[in-house]
Amino acid sequence: MSISRRDLLAVRLTDRPAPIRPPWTREADMARCTGCAACTEACPAGIVRMEARLPQIAFAGAECSFCGACAEACSAPVFDLARPAFAHLAAVTEGCLPQDGVACMACADICPEAAIRLRPRIGGPALPDLSPSLCTGCGACLSVCPVEALTIHPLEPAHA
Repeated sequence: MSISRRDLLAVRLTDRPAPIRPPWTREADMARCTGCAACTEACPAGIVRMEARLPQIAFAGAECSFCGACAEACSAPVFDLARPAFAHLAAVTEGCLPQDGVACMACADICPEAAIRLRPRIGGPALPDLSPSLCTGCGACLSVCPVEALTIHPLEPAHA
């Protein structure tokens, strides 16, 4: 396999994770978005932000409560309340503190759906075990993890 110097040094934008869109929307819906930012102004948690004139979710400081304010504020046909809110789930990565022997229960304590349970183990702290059937993708666990060991895992392709 031959790689040119340009290919070797080029920044790959495709390596970035796909943006997380507001609840009840998908990437394909963004073609109808007008970029008015009404959804960002309506979000009481302040997690809907505009990036490149399109809304996306930033779970860094809060979670989605599924209040629907973003959908109510939008005048374009972007939101579809008949579908599941998010097309993703949370996932625990290898950087999780209990996997390194440090007791931490932040994600399990904060999860509003009790989708993260702590599985006891002999000789170490309990390990988080995420139940995909209970996870709503709200992001509560992401905002409290002290080592950012939780990520978003898409349920469907990013273009859907």
